[in-house]
Amino acid sequence: MKVAFKTSKRTTTVSYIFKSILFTAVCFCYLQPSAIAQKLNLDQRVLINMMENRSEGVTKLMQGISDNTQLVSVLIPATVVAAGLIDNNKMTLKKGLYLAESAAAATFISYGMKYSFKRSRPFMVTPGLTAAGTGSSPSFPSGHTSVAFASATSLTLAYPKWYVAVPAYTWAASVGYSRMYLGVHYPSDVLAGAVIGAGSAWLMHKANKWLFRKKPKD
Repeated sequence: MKVAFKTSKRTTTVSYIFKSILFTAVCFCYLQPSAIAQKLNLDQRVLINMMENRSEGVTKLMQGISDNTQLVSVLIPATVVAAGLIDNNKMTLKKGLYLAESAAAATFISYGMKYSFKRSRPFMVTPGLTAAGTGSSPSFPSGHTSVAFASATSLTLAYPKWYVAVPAYTWAASVGYSRMYLGVHYPSDVLAGAVIGAGSAWLMHKANKWLFRKKPKD
């Protein structure tokens, strides 16, 4: 049985990805470089400026978003799979499995790249930068951002509605922003994570279409 993924006529998945990444970039463009930041590279300057503009309330919000990323990325496919099992709906079940496959693929690729590049976390090597979050694995790419964009993209491909895509990508963009705001990832880590996550979901979408394509009748 073929998994039916409808495509939106007015908006494409590519536009959602572009807008969400652009949203993440715009969030820190208003910041002005400080005396310390002027001596650092672009990645480091962004994080120093974010640190200097932190507030207690926003920091707690960013910590909450960051800390719950993995939980949300698990609950999304689990909820769809459960709905498919309860309703005995094979289409919903297949979509739920596709969501889970996308998140798993993004996680696998991200961690493979992390231990290949072995980039140090920014707070370990950037003078004057104090992290407000945690991170023990290598920095590049951002695993949180990767799984968030994999979840958002796969959810949009499975349910191509604006009221699904907008909150999904807003959440994914907020995850990427939170990792920079907390000082645990460079902007380049986040950008790479977004591309890997969206790409993983797209590849799994194509793989599912190939696996469940209708066989020609004899």
